[in-house]
Amino acid sequence: MKPVNVGICGLGTVGGGTLNVLLRNADEISRRAGRNIVVSHIGMRNFKTGYDLSGVEVTTDIFEVAKNPNVDVLVELIGGSDVALDLVMTAIEHGKHVVTANKALIAVHGNEIFAAAHKKGVMIAFEAAVAGGIPIIKAIREGFSGNQINWLAGIINGTGNFILSEMRDKGRAFDDVLKEAQDLGYAEADPTFDVEGIDAAQKLCILSAIAFGIPLQFDRVYTQGITRITSKDVTYAEELGYRIKHLGIARRQQAGIELRVHPTLIQKDQLLANVNGVMNAVMVHGDAVGPTLYYGAGAGSEPTASAVVADIVDVVRTLTSGTASRVPHLAFQPDKLSDVPILPIEATECGNYLRIEVADQPGVMAKVAQILGEADISIEAIIQKEPQVVGGEVSLILLTRKVLEAKMDKVIDAIEALPTTSGKVMRIRVEYLD
Repeated sequence: MKPVNVGICGLGTVGGGTLNVLLRNADEISRRAGRNIVVSHIGMRNFKTGYDLSGVEVTTDIFEVAKNPNVDVLVELIGGSDVALDLVMTAIEHGKHVVTANKALIAVHGNEIFAAAHKKGVMIAFEAAVAGGIPIIKAIREGFSGNQINWLAGIINGTGNFILSEMRDKGRAFDDVLKEAQDLGYAEADPTFDVEGIDAAQKLCILSAIAFGIPLQFDRVYTQGITRITSKDVTYAEELGYRIKHLGIARRQQAGIELRVHPTLIQKDQLLANVNGVMNAVMVHGDAVGPTLYYGAGAGSEPTASAVVADIVDVVRTLTSGTASRVPHLAFQPDKLSDVPILPIEATECGNYLRIEVADQPGVMAKVAQILGEADISIEAIIQKEPQVVGGEVSLILLTRKVLEAKMDKVIDAIEALPTTSGKVMRIRVEYLD
């Protein structure tokens, strides 16, 4: 049977890893796919590479690869969204199946891309776009076919998890750990996408669409970063029996779907609370199977390449099948996607960790408790720290039970308006994942 020709665009960290895996495991991969898979074309910015590319057509024009009639599958690994979108749409127009690791491309432009692919009868595979080498998309899209998914929650950005793990284990400051993450190559020179939650929000957008059968709606994901988290918050959370993790959470409610990324307190005995360093993990709860956990490397050359190659194999396996028998891009048939609304963050309910810096005066706790009591918000735990100097400020830490976000916003405003309160209240949401 004729080999399947693959064109790789982008030979950076993931592209190089993909090439290595395809060459090293060629026999094993062909046994799984049922056909030989050959890297026949590569598009990259320059020819400076340590790879043996004999027999491979190499070009600096990636669009040549997308248009070449001898390429069956285009692998997009250039990153970004503008040029990548043009490249993918060009490949689709020329009848090519596409494999991509580009989360931003899928989260922002996926609806448009899938519609074009459906019209042309080609596949778009994107397992590597979320959680690196963890096959979470395949698990949700295929393994949960018999379930109604109730919720999913995940540590889906390794940089943020590394920072919070170091802050907890070594008592280090956020800025100090961030610099080390940059030195180690975990974080970019501009770390905004990682520490402000944008990267995780793009991944959550993709996972939620597959889990609930809804269109991709990246602009509806509530997103909050970890830059305000201090070593004090990490320590106080530990004292309360919790750990702080930067979670992406998607939850089905009667009124709609919650989509949110933010720092979250979770109990120390939860599996997700014990995922450390740059590792990723996703919990998925189905009505039939209950809670399940998927753990592994969320980034890196060959872990991500593992997912890319698995997608290539899936494409090759289905090349001879009709489009109706293929697994839909977002798990549900394109004409069966739901229009269930995405809930605003104000309509969600969570427990809350509050750290309030207050004057060391009598009656301060009573005033705070009165505000919470008048709002009918129950306090689950209280820690009051001693002042560093006599008459100075003290940290007041409260843990509340579940409360509507909009109500808690008003309470925080009232607490911040007290003359005894200094600065902004630190609020971190609490999830029990039950």
